[in-house]
Amino acid sequence: MEEKKLYNAVRKTITLADGRQIEIETGKLAKQADGSVVVRMGDTMLLGTVVAAKDAKPDTDFMPLQVEYKEKYAACGRYPGGFMKREGKANDSEILVARLIDRALRPLFPADYHAEVYVTVNLISAEKDIQPDALAGLAASAALAVSDIPFGGPISEVRVARINGEYVINPNFSQMADVDLDIMVAGTIDNILMVEGEMKEVSEEVMLGAIKFAHEEIKKHCAVQIELSKELGKDVKRTYCHEVNDEELRQTIISELYDKAYAIATSGTMKHERSDMFDALEAEFAARYTEEELVEKAPLIHKYFHDDVQKKAMRNMILDEGKRLDGRRTDEIRPIWCEVGYLPGAHGSAIFTRGETQSLTSVTLGTKLDEKVKDEVLVQGTEQFVLHYNFPPFSTGEAKASRGLSRREIGHGHLAWRALKPMVPVGDENPYAVRVVSDILESNGSSSMATVCAGTLALMDAGVKLKKPVSGIAMGLITDSTTGKWAVLSDILGDEDHLGDMDFKVTGTKDGITATQMDIKVDGLSYEVLAAALEQARKGRLHILGKLTECIAEPRADYKPCVPRLVQITIPQDMIGSVIGPGGKVIQDIQKTTNTTITITEEDNKGIVDIFGIDKAALDGALARIKAIVAIPEVGETYHGKIRSIVAFGAFVEIMPGKDALLHISEIDYKRFETMEETGLQEGDEIDVKLIGIDPKTNKLKLSRKALLPKPEGYVERERRPRPERGERRPHHEHHE
Repeated sequence: MEEKKLYNAVRKTITLADGRQIEIETGKLAKQADGSVVVRMGDTMLLGTVVAAKDAKPDTDFMPLQVEYKEKYAACGRYPGGFMKREGKANDSEILVARLIDRALRPLFPADYHAEVYVTVNLISAEKDIQPDALAGLAASAALAVSDIPFGGPISEVRVARINGEYVINPNFSQMADVDLDIMVAGTIDNILMVEGEMKEVSEEVMLGAIKFAHEEIKKHCAVQIELSKELGKDVKRTYCHEVNDEELRQTIISELYDKAYAIATSGTMKHERSDMFDALEAEFAARYTEEELVEKAPLIHKYFHDDVQKKAMRNMILDEGKRLDGRRTDEIRPIWCEVGYLPGAHGSAIFTRGETQSLTSVTLGTKLDEKVKDEVLVQGTEQFVLHYNFPPFSTGEAKASRGLSRREIGHGHLAWRALKPMVPVGDENPYAVRVVSDILESNGSSSMATVCAGTLALMDAGVKLKKPVSGIAMGLITDSTTGKWAVLSDILGDEDHLGDMDFKVTGTKDGITATQMDIKVDGLSYEVLAAALEQARKGRLHILGKLTECIAEPRADYKPCVPRLVQITIPQDMIGSVIGPGGKVIQDIQKTTNTTITITEEDNKGIVDIFGIDKAALDGALARIKAIVAIPEVGETYHGKIRSIVAFGAFVEIMPGKDALLHISEIDYKRFETMEETGLQEGDEIDVKLIGIDPKTNKLKLSRKALLPKPEGYVERERRPRPERGERRPHHEHHE
């Protein structure tokens, strides 16, 4: 009897240009979710699921989307670290991947859909050379495609890297060593939605080419998902009603308040004053209704005023008059002032203020022991340069407590880290671990770009030999599909971010782009507009860069007095054990007696020794001890040594740490001694000796003390004759010589 199959799996395949394949499978796993798929490439598998509430919660007027990305350690046969030995809260890398998915999906849900939606993507199998984050967006979108949840997709995300001048889709880890561009691009079959990544000073044309290249691949991924959705009958989505509107109220608000709102928008007032004026105008209109009426009408009044009056007035002002909320031209940068060295106790510090956005940034220099340890499912190692970004509520005038690190803070800090990373020297160029901390003290407009600028200043103030200064700018876009008008905005305000159609951040040096982050909120954005935005961003970035170099033109020649000093030397690989000593005894003694911190790493068949001390004397003391251990004794050199032991035929003298040599009784003095007692030497005595020979067969060292003494008057060196070979007899007269 034939066994009945208990599931019905459906599979679709995407073939990349190089022949690799991506498989999408549904109907086998997690069937109680509204939608679930397994996306597979090689032995890497991601399970994407989506579940939506049946209805929206009362008084919800936004899209409550939650995206989670998790990598399972069992996926590649690894045990989790830590005491609990199980996966814990999401690490920074997982949060960053989740943000990439969220930013691509969120704009595509219907504006009036307010049910809670939970998207979960798990890495369940991992091939060590395949980068799974490039497949996560596809897994999330495919799960939505096979569900009945209303969604304006499908979308896909791909990684584009430029290797030897050629663009490559979804390269493996092993291909990433020599890339000069690494970006993630998300889009629908028609439009680009999101771009984020890092570069090594590439041009605007190169970046635009990468985006176009990615979109061609994304179109193929979307077509396969559309085909899968139709085959499963999921191209028809569920019906819903999450909003009740009052069209008469909407038109009344527009007709009565639009002109007044336009006047406020063009008044050129500051952020909080302008916000208060808009709030007062809304409150004045709402005052005509009783408290009972406002129970129903207040949410609608706020929505219509914000979306149909305030937002449109500000957009139209920009498109019609070329004038912005604070009175600037579209390409004008707000006033900038900078200061370095503000914090006397920090190793480096800077204040960067642009308009109403301010970052106080500090730099701390540490040892190799301070480097960040990465222990992720597929990535292990250390990071010598880290950047942390903090956004306290007081920076925007909010009366609330700080409660832990937000995903936004992690994302903004990561963007600033990517921007500065190519310019921060590491490895042989810089022995210090480097930590940059940006505390945002005011915010109205991009604080992540303020972090990049303040980070550049603080690093140069600390004396870190930054390869080139880096600046950053946030750009915006206002479009009108009915008239075809559009305006690119340089250095956007917070309000311009919320009301605009694009938030585009770009960082770089005078020679090219180092990082970017772009979120596009409008359909059909042409590459012509995008190219114009990139060029306007380049000019604005160079203007800001000029302000930075006016404050401090280049890194300080030396570190500040408060910076602990670090010396790095290279020793032979076979001497590492001698410096460490049995059980670490030698290196621990050096650290204790000199008050230093010493680390040793093995690279390229040699030992890299970092000595970290609070002052020059401590460094010199530790350095001398280590150099003495690894030094090679030279014949003819004089050494000050200590007698370690006395034997019948001489004394063993330690001329270097761990190196003993024989001082024969005949080499102690010009006069003849029959016994060692006659010499007066004792264990522990310190004496000067000269190295007179090294036995080529045994490498034993031969010392002389008398070679350093003046010869007695009339002293005649007795001729030394070679010893006879075994079996050979000496002439009779030689026996009595």
